[in-house]
Amino acid sequence: MTELTLRPFFWRPTNLFPEKRIASRTHDGITDYTYHEFGTRVRSLVGALLEREFGPGDRIGTFGWNHHRHLETYFAAPLSGAQLHTINVMLGDDDIVHIIEDADDDVLFVDPGEPLETIERLWDDLPVETVVVMADSVPETDVDAIAYEELLQKADPIADNEFPHLEEDYPAGMCYTSGTTGRPKGVEYTQKMIYAHAMMVMTPAGLHIDETDVVMPVVPMFHVNSWEFPYAATMAGATQVYPGPSPEPADLLELIEREDVTMTAGVPTVWINLLEHVDEHGGDLSSLERIVVGGSAAPEGVMRRYDEEFDVTMEHAWGMTETMSIGSVSRPKSTMEQWDSGRKYDKRKKQGLLSPGLEMRVVDDDGNEVDWDGRSVGELWVRGPTVITEYYNRPDANEEDFHGNWLKTGDIVCVDDDGYIEIIDRTKDVIKSGGEWISSIELENALIAHPDVVEAAVIGVPHEKWQERPFACVVTAADANPSETELLEFLDDELEQPKWWYPDEIAEVQSIPKTATGKFDKKILRDQIDSKYQQ
Repeated sequence: MTELTLRPFFWRPTNLFPEKRIASRTHDGITDYTYHEFGTRVRSLVGALLEREFGPGDRIGTFGWNHHRHLETYFAAPLSGAQLHTINVMLGDDDIVHIIEDADDDVLFVDPGEPLETIERLWDDLPVETVVVMADSVPETDVDAIAYEELLQKADPIADNEFPHLEEDYPAGMCYTSGTTGRPKGVEYTQKMIYAHAMMVMTPAGLHIDETDVVMPVVPMFHVNSWEFPYAATMAGATQVYPGPSPEPADLLELIEREDVTMTAGVPTVWINLLEHVDEHGGDLSSLERIVVGGSAAPEGVMRRYDEEFDVTMEHAWGMTETMSIGSVSRPKSTMEQWDSGRKYDKRKKQGLLSPGLEMRVVDDDGNEVDWDGRSVGELWVRGPTVITEYYNRPDANEEDFHGNWLKTGDIVCVDDDGYIEIIDRTKDVIKSGGEWISSIELENALIAHPDVVEAAVIGVPHEKWQERPFACVVTAADANPSETELLEFLDDELEQPKWWYPDEIAEVQSIPKTATGKFDKKILRDQIDSKYQQ
């Protein structure tokens, strides 16, 4: 029996669609080449890894944005039998060091610019011996580095019969959660899991990717496996467009117009900003058919504008690092075709129908399943061939987050009688800003460390562009009156997190509402803050 591995995902496009293209925005401009050339370069990179004795049991870390070299590494690492470990470049220094140490990466593939500068700054604290800079040449640096293109030039492309034997249970991928409470947790994926998830994503019940699509994943390749686009779009033989480092709305619009992009994906903030750019400068979105959004819900007004002004459909999706990303997609069923637009939008605003191959339960605090009536709420549990059942190196987390082979997602949801999931809240009160996680608990602990702060609670409040931003309430000591500027400066010293973590506003209050057990009652606090802004 043939093992379920990534080999067919590489064989199919390079043999059946060799003329199809991959376009990539890099620091040096636009790179444009075919699947045939992609295949040769991946074979060279596999050869280079094998020559350096990287294979089963080794981890290949990546620390970069969305471009063709990162895509090649997505394939070459697991095709060599090694494990690809994507690292979020937007994390704070402390989390980056922890993740690389915990994963024990053997080599890092790093983008030039800020990613390389970060690794250079942390170099003395990292266990890695070698860095591959994903560029034509290595800029001046103190780390032991080789240029990606030099690595390929020195290697011979391996032949079909020279690929290592792969088993479907080999570790092939790794990604860490965003560390909403405590340290980020490692999530591992086997060859078989990646195979199953990419096939799931390709189906009409998933994201329905086929070879006629021109796909531009804006969701970062370092974040939740780029929602599986690198593998699913390649397997489908679709034309691919990668937007490169820190793309701005003008960059995305240029690529959409230049490449006739039909399908793209990213957090809602990206598409709100793109609308504003088109409003101000104009632009042609006529090729675009679909935008997949996740990380947070897109406002209905934004969905309607894309639909009514540009004939572009926005589709909500839900997923987690623990589910390999996409776990549900929202679009009306065929039986709803005759519904008016209002009823359809009510469905499209939800997180949708569970992906093929997955099962779910919605469970109350006592472990009982709740009704699918659109009103009863509970925690969403899921299981399936693409869902993990444990965390890497974290046996302490397993009892809290898993029940047998069920993953306790931490999402509080209700399910309507058509089976559509709607997320109501997060059990951990995590804040999502522009698709990235911010820990309210970590912010609270840092604020309470200030000598003049007695209590602190942080909640997420709605934001026009970022969907949600942190809002802090503090109770100060008698006769103390620290300014907001002083508290923000204190956070800068106390936290090892990027500045976008910091609250947009810190309000001094007389007291913070508490539950009967003495915990902060954030539901009441949110209601109070909402009332303040509605006045």
